[in-house]
Amino acid sequence: MEHTLFVIAKLFTTALALVIAYQAYRGYQRHPTQLMLYVTLGFALIGLGGLLEGVLYELLHVTIFQAGIVAALVVAAGMISILYALYAPNP
Repeated sequence: MEHTLFVIAKLFTTALALVIAYQAYRGYQRHPTQLMLYVTLGFALIGLGGLLEGVLYELLHVTIFQAGIVAALVVAAGMISILYALYAPNP
């Protein structure tokens, strides 16, 4: 039961992140600046990081530690992308 709840929670947070990434992409289409593209990329990476962890662990049978490290690196790349968009000079 705990495992099922964990999978549901991961899928829910992944779906939320991807919905936010989609909305950011729509914002990019209305205001096509490179910084909006970085925000979109960042949220997409954050969403895919959680999904990737589950796929690596459940389907490819890597250790939870290895799956967690890969997911953390992908999520960190997403956060760096968003931070760049927030702190980069506006063109």
